Parts: sequence; structure tokens; C-alpha cells
Amino acid sequence: MLNIENIDVYYGKIQALKGVSIEVRQGEIVTLIGANGAGKSTVLRSVSGLVKLGSGSIEFQGQSLAKTAPEDIVAMGISHVPEGRRIFPGLTVYENLEIGATVWRKRTDDLAEDLEKIYQLFPRLKERSAQLSWSLSGGEQQMLAIGRALMARPKLLLLDEPSLGLSPVLVEQVFEVLKAINQQGITMLLVEQNAYMALEIAHRGYVIENGRIVLSDNAANLSDNPKVKAAYLGG
Repeated sequence: MLNIENIDVYYGKIQALKGVSIEVRQGEIVTLIGANGAGKSTVLRSVSGLVKLGSGSIEFQGQSLAKTAPEDIVAMGISHVPEGRRIFPGLTVYENLEIGATVWRKRTDDLAEDLEKIYQLFPRLKERSAQLSWSLSGGEQQMLAIGRALMARPKLLLLDEPSLGLSPVLVEQVFEVLKAINQQGITMLLVEQNAYMALEIAHRGYVIENGRIVLSDNAANLSDNPKVKAAYLGG
């Protein structure tokens, strides 16, 4: 579904990604783990068109994403849940979700049906649909960010640190929802510092260090890998 081939990315003179190649097959959850500053977020930003490639290629369902505008990438079926949530604090929960539906809203009127699917995943959002988003808890804001991305009807969901700043109980809840979303047929590329939780739900994973992919395997093997245990799992 998604093929990232040998990409280099630069921020000025600093090379953030060095020959990164990642494959995400349809129906999978693939996780990308690594330390702060390793290049994880840059990979997602490259896919969603927010940073330009220095070299290499990215294809989604056989179509090149080179020179494709971010809004067109969303219309192709890729939604990005950024680190820090980036909800619109002065808008209500409902209005944030409605914005997520912008790419298809003009073509159909079944907004209510899509909203109900989000509310089934996140009942708290239904309870707070008229509430301004700035007043939500951190966990509720993360639910809203994911819900807004799902309103675009993605085929591929990019998630950047969904557990960041959440309590252990909320982390469990968010990852349970991610599993449920995947079971509904949505493919995921998950960036996560909580390697334990990420590998629990992922099918496969990649380890990135200093802008390079240094290891890839199925999730179970990565969980058992001594180097991964020592560096990311506290073992």
C-alpha cells in the first residue's frame, strides 16, 4: 500500500533521514520506534507532504506522492494525526470533527453516519460535542485528533506519538481503540516512543536511529530482540 524507497530529507544543511525504506502493506499496523530526534516524525511528515524529499520516492497504492500537495494526499486517503494533537481549540468538538470531513463533504450528505461511528469509538466526544476543544482533557484531545483524522475516511492513518502525555490508563484505552480501528480495515503507520505498547498492537516494526533504519522484523521478534529490549523496552 505504502512504499517508501531510499528517501533522504534535509532541514537546511542537516540531513534528517538517510536512505530510509519502509513498506506498509494493506491491513497492517506498522510501527516505527526510536529515540527523540531519530527521524520518526520526519518520516510521517514526508508521507503527508509536509516536508520535501531530497531524494528517493514515496508511493501510495502505486501512485507517486512526489510534488503532491498535502490536501491532495488527504484526498487520496492518507490522514495524519500529528504529535501534539493540533486540534482547533476555539472550535467545538463537533466543529473539529466536521472539519475532518472537508475532503468528501461536498460529495455526500451522510455526515451524521460518520459522526456516529466516531462517537461509538469515543463516547466521551459525543458527551462533549458542543464543548470548546481547549477545555478537554489531554486524553479527550487525543481522541478528538484521531476522530478528526478518521472523518476524512482514510485508507492509511499516520499516527505520531498518540500516547504522549497520557496517563497509563488512557494509553491503554487509546491503543485498544487503535486496534479496533485497524480491525475495521484501516492501515496504520504508527510512530511511538512507548515501544512496548506499539509492538503489542503492531504486525511489523522498524527501528530508526540517527535517521537510518537499523532493524526491521515482525513485532514479536522485535519484542524479543536483545538490542530492542535494552534500548526501548527497559530490559
